[in-house]
Amino acid sequence: MRDAYSVPDEADAVERFRETGESDLDPESEYWQDWTAMLREAAARGVRVRRARIVSEPVTLYTRYLHSMTSVNVAAGEDVRWLPRHNASDLALPGNDFWVFDDHAARFNHFTGDGDWAEPRTSYTEDASVVKLCLTAFESVWERATPHHRYTI
Repeated sequence: MRDAYSVPDEADAVERFRETGESDLDPESEYWQDWTAMLREAAARGVRVRRARIVSEPVTLYTRYLHSMTSVNVAAGEDVRWLPRHNASDLALPGNDFWVFDDHAARFNHFTGDGDWAEPRTSYTEDASVVKLCLTAFESVWERATPHHRYTI
């Protein structure tokens, strides 16, 4: 849900994108291989993986960087949508980025104010009320968001 992240493992790639407009689109590269393998395996088991990104417009450099690579996510089996932040003003959203697993668990990612990983990096819960909040928020965003292939920057 952030407009920029500044985690160390992406710094060189974001800088290269800033300088050249190029990003890593090789699903078998060191950057992608673990993620794309996991997505393919999950898709083969019938698991649906969806990601919604809430972004400010005009978008930041970081959002352009993410958008430029999202075709790799989609090709590996992820369904990705984009929601302009001004279309989310009336939605109740958790305060942190999150993932929901099998409708019964949620994992939150924690970042510092400047976008680096915070400690702890993540927290995990199976609290039904928290998971329901996340599911409701996600579905609300999902319904309004634009599929990746139609969202242009």
